[in-house]
Amino acid sequence: IGMKITRLESFLVNAGLRNYLFIRLTTDDGLTGIGEASLEWQEMTVQTVLHEWVEDRVLGTDPFDLEAVIGGMIRDQYQGGPTVMTAISGVEIACWDLIGKACAQPVYRLLGGQCHEFLPAYANGWYGNCETPKQYAEKARTVVERGYSGLKFDPFGTAWKEMSQEQMDQAEAVVEAVRNAVGDRVELMIEAHGRLSVACAIEMGLRLVPYRPAWYEEPVTPNSLDLLAEVKAALPYPIAAGERLYTLPDFFRLIQMRAADVVQMDPAHCGGLHISRKVAAMAEAQDMTVSPHCSIGPVALCAALHFDWATPNVQIQENFADFDVPWRDDLVHGWNPTANGMYILPDRPGLGLELNTEVCNAHPYRK
Repeated sequence: IGMKITRLESFLVNAGLRNYLFIRLTTDDGLTGIGEASLEWQEMTVQTVLHEWVEDRVLGTDPFDLEAVIGGMIRDQYQGGPTVMTAISGVEIACWDLIGKACAQPVYRLLGGQCHEFLPAYANGWYGNCETPKQYAEKARTVVERGYSGLKFDPFGTAWKEMSQEQMDQAEAVVEAVRNAVGDRVELMIEAHGRLSVACAIEMGLRLVPYRPAWYEEPVTPNSLDLLAEVKAALPYPIAAGERLYTLPDFFRLIQMRAADVVQMDPAHCGGLHISRKVAAMAEAQDMTVSPHCSIGPVALCAALHFDWATPNVQIQENFADFDVPWRDDLVHGWNPTANGMYILPDRPGLGLELNTEVCNAHPYRK
């Protein structure tokens, strides 16, 4: 019994500021499964490791044997880090697409089934080219008009470790302008990209209290969980982190320490959906929520959504799709996952998407 993977193809596609790397697996009984292994500004490097090392480990295996095949690669790749883990994750997602098609079920039903009545989206990527508080406010209004109930943005410019009083005033003015523009009901996720020192993150964080952030994301470097815990202890609202952690032991430590409130594993970088489920279960036991990071293309978002619908401690999911290149949705065909700031439950077997290779080929890789 069982099927065997007989072919692994990769498609490198330009998407404006970055490129998307899609994967297609084919089995001996003719099924195809798609995944995504995009890693911003290292896409060609991931493609190399995908064919140099991952491909040989995958060909001839049964896609149902995730623990052995994916677990074996995670064990044997040795060096760790985002490049090889992204290549492995992309294949893992494609295996789920195959599993769903073989079972004639959407992936979320195989991960635990629907456990949410609604799945809201928060917008990211909307504030490009914004500099002044007024520009942020005007752009924020247009985002909320699309139906979004949450917005994420980084008001800190290019700050590194310390900020002057003037820079702090500017960052606070941006947050205040956005809050005033969108009203009290919209959630504001404040992003720092890990760039601040503990003292600066706390001082800035306290200044943001009146604007009631939904969370403060990566206020300090995510690799120093003890520093993250220090910031969390000093502030009265949630901390989010985890997009730059890649292994189960790292997530265990984050969760055991309760160094954040919201765990943001990225299924396209941390090993895929079965690892993400393990992280979510650990977080659930510590009363922590999860909100997967997803800053790349449509296949990765689709995989995250299947995970979200089936995972009880997910509250909201990031969405870049409305603020991406105009051809984003044409790269795949299947279902459009969003309407009015909410996600739509997928209903087709597997992930429910197929690659449109003609459109992919029309947008070749650009450095």
